[in-house]
Amino acid sequence: MNETEQRLDDTIRTEGTRILATLVRVVGDLQVAEDAVQEASARALTQWRTHGVPRDPRAWLITTARRAAIDVLRRETVRPAKERAALDLVADQVAAPVEELAADRVDLSGDLDGVDDRLRLLFTCAHPALSREAQVTLALRVLCGLSTDRIAAVLLTSESAVAKRLTRTRSKIARAAIPYEVPSAEELPGRLATVCAVVHAVYTAAHTVDTGSAPSDVDGCHEALRLARLVTRLMPDEAAPMAVLALLLLTEARRPARTDPDGRPVVLADQDRTRWDAAAVDEGTRLLAMSLRRTGGVADPYQLQAAIAAEHARAASYAETDWAEVLRLYDYLEQVRPSSAGRLARAVAVAEASGTPAGLAALDAAPDADRDHRWLAVRAELLARDGRYPEAIAAMTASLAGPLNEAEAGHRRRLVERWTELAR
Repeated sequence: MNETEQRLDDTIRTEGTRILATLVRVVGDLQVAEDAVQEASARALTQWRTHGVPRDPRAWLITTARRAAIDVLRRETVRPAKERAALDLVADQVAAPVEELAADRVDLSGDLDGVDDRLRLLFTCAHPALSREAQVTLALRVLCGLSTDRIAAVLLTSESAVAKRLTRTRSKIARAAIPYEVPSAEELPGRLATVCAVVHAVYTAAHTVDTGSAPSDVDGCHEALRLARLVTRLMPDEAAPMAVLALLLLTEARRPARTDPDGRPVVLADQDRTRWDAAAVDEGTRLLAMSLRRTGGVADPYQLQAAIAAEHARAASYAETDWAEVLRLYDYLEQVRPSSAGRLARAVAVAEASGTPAGLAALDAAPDADRDHRWLAVRAELLARDGRYPEAIAAMTASLAGPLNEAEAGHRRRLVERWTELAR
């Protein structure tokens, strides 16, 4: 990949969904907006090679995509009234300053009139005519630009199921003429659950990536945090977005200690807790407390996960963690929102609170659907802790077949090498 292609790839990766969100706001038609962004990217590849990368690549792409959208609409002479109106709107905005279209604008008025385009599109994708699964899947694809396989990993389902869901959702939108329009202030609370689910899923997808050399997508984590802050500021009286922001802050606070100077993963037990972001821990803890007060102490899944993260944050060391409390919270989480990830983490808590054999028993009780490469890796570490090195080596070696980033794969291979030496 040459320098021009790399700059374009970086711009699309970091700004592509914002550009798409801006076009959807202007055009009011997702398919037209997607086609326009694709056309702008193709033009960029040709023109940037010849004339060089523009000073503001994002503004260049927005301008070019906006013009491409006009071309798309004008090529189709027979349009429904909605799309003719969209054409008029786009034409009216051709003269608008690109800075105005590209700006990240936020207000605290409780409606979306002046809010960041990605946040507007997030609420727009949460249309009540769609099922919750369809809303979240569509938002992850359109708003976050996640691939089908990444969406499947985040939502703990299969690629084929995600592909079918996206096809059905787009067909329903077209068939029912569901508009991509900004909801009114009165409609926002009804869409909030989906918005929170998407923001959390965005962070989850970025926190641990399946490809590349790095263990996580830092830009993606920061974008999820930004969106969480915007939702919280937009709806400051709602408990759920506050809990999501608390969870993200308490999780993100540990980032500085998660890798060593060579970029290799450092497990929680070995992390230098003095490197944790104390300000983020403090803010997350305060937000969690405020959120719980708003729900009268009755915790939702985000509050429970944030409470677990807070337990880790308040422990001075791994050994001083209140594992009984962590396990109690995971038990509640399993009742409120069961998931394979939650059951896996609970098994680790069982091992810490009640001993390695109990943790292995909790793992072995998991359904077959849970037994992916993460399950194998955790089982391998518990087996090694119990001195069962040949079994641990076999399980960890099998886990390497899963989708892994290079950093995590290297960490698992080093464990296999260490256990091989100990087994001799």
